[in-house]
Amino acid sequence: LKVFFSIAHDPTTKDRQGPDVGRQYRSVIFCGDDEQRRVAESYIKQLDGAKVFDRPIVTEVVPLDRFYAAEEYHQDYAARNPLEPYILFNARPKVDKVRKYFKDRVKSGT
Repeated sequence: LKVFFSIAHDPTTKDRQGPDVGRQYRSVIFCGDDEQRRVAESYIKQLDGAKVFDRPIVTEVVPLDRFYAAEEYHQDYAARNPLEPYILFNARPKVDKVRKYFKDRVKSGT
């Protein structure tokens, strides 16, 4: 959750992440069980209470109903398209931040 809320995106913006707009870009945490839901809701409440962000967190916390694998052309997209502008200007900086601030959590070779 720390990566999700500190690097991955802006949890205070509804239906938008970076240049992408629409419901499919909403801030959402899918929970597999009640404990995951409780942890997520508690962390959101803690961040909101500490005023970590200028605006309230709008991240939805919902049960994981189904999971669909992305189409093949989406698989390893960044690795296969490292010079694509979206990767260079949106995804790559986030990955670099994760590697910098969460290096103990990143598998070697990734």
